[in-house]
Amino acid sequence: MKVMVVGSGGREHAIIKKIKENKNVEQIYCLPGNGGIAADAQCVDIGAKDIEKIAAFAAENGIDYAVVAPDDPLVLGCVDALEAKGIPCFGPEAKAAIIEGSKVFSKNLMKKYGIPTAGYETFSDMEKALEYLETAPIPTVVKADGLALGKGVIIAQTRDEAKAAVVSMMQDKQFGASGENIVIEEFLEGPEVSVLSFTDGKCVVPMISSMDHKRAGDNDTGLNTGGMGTIAPNPYYTKAIADRCMEEIFIPTMNAMNAEGRTFKGCLYFGLMITKDGPKVIEYNCRFGDPETQVVLPLLESDLLEVMQAVTEERLSDMEVKFSDRSACCLVMASKGYPVAYEKGHVMEIPEDVLECTYVAGASLKDGKLLTNGGRVLGITSVAPTLKEAIDASYEKARRVKCDNLFYRNDIGQRALKALV
Repeated sequence: MKVMVVGSGGREHAIIKKIKENKNVEQIYCLPGNGGIAADAQCVDIGAKDIEKIAAFAAENGIDYAVVAPDDPLVLGCVDALEAKGIPCFGPEAKAAIIEGSKVFSKNLMKKYGIPTAGYETFSDMEKALEYLETAPIPTVVKADGLALGKGVIIAQTRDEAKAAVVSMMQDKQFGASGENIVIEEFLEGPEVSVLSFTDGKCVVPMISSMDHKRAGDNDTGLNTGGMGTIAPNPYYTKAIADRCMEEIFIPTMNAMNAEGRTFKGCLYFGLMITKDGPKVIEYNCRFGDPETQVVLPLLESDLLEVMQAVTEERLSDMEVKFSDRSACCLVMASKGYPVAYEKGHVMEIPEDVLECTYVAGASLKDGKLLTNGGRVLGITSVAPTLKEAIDASYEKARRVKCDNLFYRNDIGQRALKALV
């Protein structure tokens, strides 16, 4: 069986390593992949947003199954293009991927179908947005409508900060066309939880919960990043909360998308906040989260490819999707200067036993050596009977990676450990 995975980061590496466990898989291609992924798949130099070339490659190379992992190609219709060539895929069609592609759409969907979320207003006129901010409660959250590499959300602590965020998005085009429309929403407080789920439009199967760490610096300081590390399971996500989420959020979202003629098949990611009034949706993603995937998939005991195929064929309810009761920690090693300016091309020396449990996010391969080639570079994941053991193991491995231009946070998982006391 030939499998193709679209994408180039640590998430894709985690998906590929898990798919490799299926004995029927003979060949895995990754488009475009990276220098670290090359150890587990044949990398093909076709960009993740080059939909036409991706579809042509799949048809010409007899691909039996495709996984489209990143948000951009999903929103651009990569799954639609592959299905048109007769290639079965894991991932939503463009009409369903809009749940992440447009925050205005997703907020309006939740409002229409009574799914709990923060109060909000949407704007396409900058002057009206600025006028609204004169009396809006502070702090507030300003969001670009479209995709912005996970950075299009500003939590404004003052009215001036909020106005500056609006101007940067709508006038200065910080996020290009993604900021032509914006959402200004109520600031919620409480622990955040990420829940990835498999859904075929008929049932929803949540995966193990996780906790991301978005800020670049220790103690949640510094700029927002794509994620500096994650742990699973999230101790704030109790059985009682999980039951409420299934009843009030997960199933209603699936049903809402069906009612809108936008049936969602793939991985639907729920970004949640556990407020004093119960769980509320902060955001939806139309794909596996990054780096949440790097702790969730190592805990999956079922065959990932078989589950994905069941989603595609709308027979997920027939599958038993099992997860380990162990804990996992992914520690991200990033280039110094990330998420702003950073250098590339620094040599990394990674011991073999560390490389085995590392998902490579941004690296190139030159003369047999791995070189840094991105902001987030490595995700070192450990699985252990307890969360503390998993955290300690990831840090022990990170200390053995030799590179003069990498940094990592020193407190990944500490908030979760305190919650367990």
